[in-house]
Amino acid sequence: MSTLTGAICLLLVSVFISSVSQILLKKAADRTYENHLREYLNPLVIFSYGMFFCSVILTMLALKKVPLSMQPILESTGYIFVAVMGYIFLKERLNRRKMAGIALILVGIIIFSL
Repeated sequence: MSTLTGAICLLLVSVFISSVSQILLKKAADRTYENHLREYLNPLVIFSYGMFFCSVILTMLALKKVPLSMQPILESTGYIFVAVMGYIFLKERLNRRKMAGIALILVGIIIFSL
C-alpha cells in the first residue's frame, strides 16, 4: 500500500470516528438530565469529545500526505456516515431529499476520483 493510500484510509477512518462521536452526542442530547452540569459532564459526552479529539489528531496526521485539494472530498463522506448511522441507530428517516443529497455526494466523490 502506498503512503498516499494509507493516508487516505487514515483520513476516512478519522471521518468515521468523528461521525460516530456525532451520533453518540445526539444520543446524549436525547436524554434528560437533572441539571445543566450533568448534561455536559456525563461519560457519554466526555467520551464523544475524546473521540472528536482523536479524530482531529488522525486528520492532522493524514493531511501530512493527502493533498489539500482532496481533503474536502474525503471529509464529505462524513455526511453519508452520519445519515446512515442516524437511520440505523437513531431510527431517523431517509427521505427523498436526504437520499438525493447522499447520491450527489457520491457522484461528486466519483467525479473527483476520475
